[in-house]
Amino acid sequence: MRRIIDTLRQSGHTAYLVGGCVRDSLLHLPVKDYDIATSARPDQILKLFPYAKQVGAHFGVVIVDGVEVATYRSDGTYRDGRHPEDVHFETDPARDASRRDFTINGMFLDPASGEILDFVGGRRDLEAGIIRAIGHPLQRFEEDHLRMLRAVRFAARMGFSIDPETLEAIRKLAPQIHFIAAERIREELTRMLTEGSPRRAMELLDESQLLQEVLPEVKAFQGVEQPPEYHPEGDVWTHVLIMLDLLQNPTSTLSWGVLLHDVGKPGTFHKLDRIRFNGHVEAGVTIAREILNRYRFSNEDRDQILSLIANHMRFADIQRMKQSTLKRFFRLPSFEEHLELHRVDCSSSHNKLDNYQFAKERYATLPPNEIRPQRLLTGSDLIELGWQSGPGFKDVLNAVEDAQLEGKIQTREEAIELALSLRPPNGK
Repeated sequence: MRRIIDTLRQSGHTAYLVGGCVRDSLLHLPVKDYDIATSARPDQILKLFPYAKQVGAHFGVVIVDGVEVATYRSDGTYRDGRHPEDVHFETDPARDASRRDFTINGMFLDPASGEILDFVGGRRDLEAGIIRAIGHPLQRFEEDHLRMLRAVRFAARMGFSIDPETLEAIRKLAPQIHFIAAERIREELTRMLTEGSPRRAMELLDESQLLQEVLPEVKAFQGVEQPPEYHPEGDVWTHVLIMLDLLQNPTSTLSWGVLLHDVGKPGTFHKLDRIRFNGHVEAGVTIAREILNRYRFSNEDRDQILSLIANHMRFADIQRMKQSTLKRFFRLPSFEEHLELHRVDCSSSHNKLDNYQFAKERYATLPPNEIRPQRLLTGSDLIELGWQSGPGFKDVLNAVEDAQLEGKIQTREEAIELALSLRPPNGK
């Protein structure tokens, strides 16, 4: 990174670190990526670094040794809420700073001297803990609607507040978030849920009126009562916020599973003799599938999140499960996530962790070959014994596996004997 800047400067150009790496350095946070802004034009950068890769010719972006090097620029009119129709290369870093999103991301750093170039008041806002749009907030958000979600994410992650004028602009333009690609929204929401302070992120989404636009199904949690004997913490919204607060370094699938595990409750709420949510798990799986498809989750992530929702109530019966049922439960992919969801579910409500402790201890002590032993009998074995595939075929195999998981049979011979005893009269 220093070598790139030195090379640019030795060739008569100005060059500085810019954006998030400057912000994080001043906050004494780990810097993940470095970005360089320079007066050099893309063709000049490529002459100095012929092995570099130009990734944004229109925007003057070149990748040098994994570092993004961009020419100072000012932007023309934005018409699609994402890209400027034209850009103008500049030689003055102040012009470049004025087109960026937030003041805390608009500072330049000379790594040699440590000098900060701050044309937008970023250092002041960093010290005050404020997320403030550069220039006119409405203009900044009309240029790129995703900046509204980024404002929320930055404020939540860093524990900052959003400048009132900036927040008001987000509220006014919140419906325009629908013009942003679903994948970009998904990535911002996932980062909010996993980068730290997911509860604050959800609260800020609500305050900014973005929640009702991007996740109306979660907005519907508010005011939905729960049985006080099980949920003294309050409504579904409060319950989920507390759960998010209890997560520690969660995966993206676990975070989304926690957020959506009770998404079926608003639509199944009934209050007769007591508050009930009959069928809320099944309803929740259906609603969550719609959300996950809307935001184009991968099949793998979608299936795991839906599994977390579908199975989160099964822990209530875990101490009464047959060994075969328990072991099959433990076979669920990434069972550790199911276990953690149950922990925060209980800890955020009645705080009874006996089922969690039982599941945790049994899962830790059961050897893998007992949870998923090699089958004593397969479908091919039954066919060799003269069986034809039919309605009872799978039932017999499951019964044999149940007996194996229960420890009632240990050998292939015992498995064959049990299967023959279960053989239907028609031989199928």
